[in-house]
Amino acid sequence: MQLILLQKVKNLGNLGDKVNVKPGYGRNYLVPQGKAVPATAANLEGFEARRAEYEAKANQQLGAAEARKAQFDAAEAVTIRANASTEGKLFGSVGPRDIAEAFTSSGLALDKNEVVQGEGPIRHIGEFQVRIHLHADVDTVVKVIVVPDN
Repeated sequence: MQLILLQKVKNLGNLGDKVNVKPGYGRNYLVPQGKAVPATAANLEGFEARRAEYEAKANQQLGAAEARKAQFDAAEAVTIRANASTEGKLFGSVGPRDIAEAFTSSGLALDKNEVVQGEGPIRHIGEFQVRIHLHADVDTVVKVIVVPDN
């Protein structure tokens, strides 16, 4: 399936690229999310007519993501209280939703979809580095401290 990308998609292409993807990926993710349109003659012509508008929107989103990254870089670590055993193992875990809620309550808006936990949820008390994915080109690392709730 050939598509025209309307924004940068990680590991696929940049704005305006014509890409071949599997039909399910295009039909179920890229097109409904507004990240791409089918590569028909009419869509190609429409894209070229509105290319400047799409580029301006992409630059605005990148600028907003860079500004948010600066806020997260300047922020102190966020502390999350969790129920834990005496050995330091959590009863349950700390996942992306918990981390996003902790940052949001501290004044920095964060969506759970932006939190990337490569090793899975946190299951022990301590300090952890968590990656935040704000844009296709903008990632940052924040410190999360998990303390026992006694």
